Amino acid sequence: MLKLRKLGILLVAVLLTASVSSCKDSDKKNEEGENKKEVSIFYPNWSEGIAFTYLAKVALEADGYEVTLTNLAPGLIYGELSKDDSKGDVFLDAWLPNTHEDYWADYGDKLLVLGESFSEGTTGLVVPSYVTINSIEELNANKDKFNSEIIGIGGGSGIHANTLKAIDQYGLEFEQITSSGPAMVASLEKAIRDKEWIVVTGWKPHFKWSQNDLKYLKDPKGVYPKDACTIISRRGFEADQPEAATFFKNFNLQEEQLADLMTVIKDKGEEAGAKEFYEANKVLVDSWMK
Repeated sequence: MLKLRKLGILLVAVLLTASVSSCKDSDKKNEEGENKKEVSIFYPNWSEGIAFTYLAKVALEADGYEVTLTNLAPGLIYGELSKDDSKGDVFLDAWLPNTHEDYWADYGDKLLVLGESFSEGTTGLVVPSYVTINSIEELNANKDKFNSEIIGIGGGSGIHANTLKAIDQYGLEFEQITSSGPAMVASLEKAIRDKEWIVVTGWKPHFKWSQNDLKYLKDPKGVYPKDACTIISRRGFEADQPEAATFFKNFNLQEEQLADLMTVIKDKGEEAGAKEFYEANKVLVDSWMK
C-alpha cells in the first residue's frame, strides 16, 4: 500500500509537471495552435546595431509582431543566443567572419546565419582628414600630437582586440583608452572642434562619417579586416517564426540608406527616427517580408 501511495504521488507530480509545461508551451501559441508572432532581438550599444534593431522592431510591429529588445555586450549576446533555453531570437550586427571570429569559434556551432544587414563593413584606426599622416606606420613619429592615446570603445568588442594586435604588430608606443561608442564619438567631435590631432577606433557603417571629414589610416599589415554585419539567430528560430526569419534573410541596407537611417535616429531618437525612415522607405522594408 505504501508503495502504491508513493507511486500515486509520483504520478501526480509527473502529471502536474507536464501540465505546467503544457501551459507554458500554450502561452506561446495562438488560438489556432500556431506560434504567436513574437520576436526577441539582442543588440549592442553601437550606432549601426541600434539602427538595424529599431528599424526591424518598427517593421515587425507594423506586421503584427510583438517585439522585445535587450541591450547587451556582444560576448553576452553570442552566449545567450547559443543557449538551449535562450530568451533571445536574433542579433543583427555580428561582424563576421573576421572581427567576431573568436565569438563564432566559441558559439557558432549553436547559431545560424540568416542574412546580412550590411555587406561592406570595415574597421580600422580613424583620424580627421586634416591630420597629415596617412598610415598606422606613421603614428609613433607623431605620438606626442596624439598624447600616445588611441581612443577605443568597449573591451568586449572585436575592434578593441584588433587594436591590441595593431599596437603589438606595429610596435606602437600608444595606449588604447577603453570607453564606449558614444564616448569615442564625443572625444572625436571635441578634437575636431578644437582642430586637435586624435586617433580613434572606427568602423563603417557609422553616422560619424556623414557628419565629419574623416579617413582611415592605411593598414599595410592587414590587422583590420573587412566584414559583413551579419544577422544570426538561435537554432530553431526559423521553424518557430518562419515569416520573421524570411524578413531577416532579406533585410539589407546599402551605405547611403544606412547613413540616412543612423542620421535620423541620432536626430529624432531611436523609435521616432526608425519610424520616420520606415515610412519613407516602406516599399523597400515591407518587401523583406516576402
